[in-house]
Amino acid sequence: MGLDSFWHWAILLVVVLVVFGTGKLSKIGPDIGNAVRGFKKAMQSDDEDIKRKEQKQLKADPPLSASASSANGTQHKHDSYEST
Repeated sequence: MGLDSFWHWAILLVVVLVVFGTGKLSKIGPDIGNAVRGFKKAMQSDDEDIKRKEQKQLKADPPLSASASSANGTQHKHDSYEST
């Protein structure tokens, strides 16, 4: 009597129906559906939060322009000469 036997699955189905009853089994489907929907919604909100944080970081730290980076580079060189 393997797991692929028809009679095995028929007996298992009868035992499950006797233990849980048809009322509880009919409520399981919608509960699982609601759980999956909630999980998907939470995953989408996590993705949106990550995107918002990335956009906020980009607005807070804009890339340096060419003139600002060269000025900072000369200042850095000046500081290194002072230390030697």
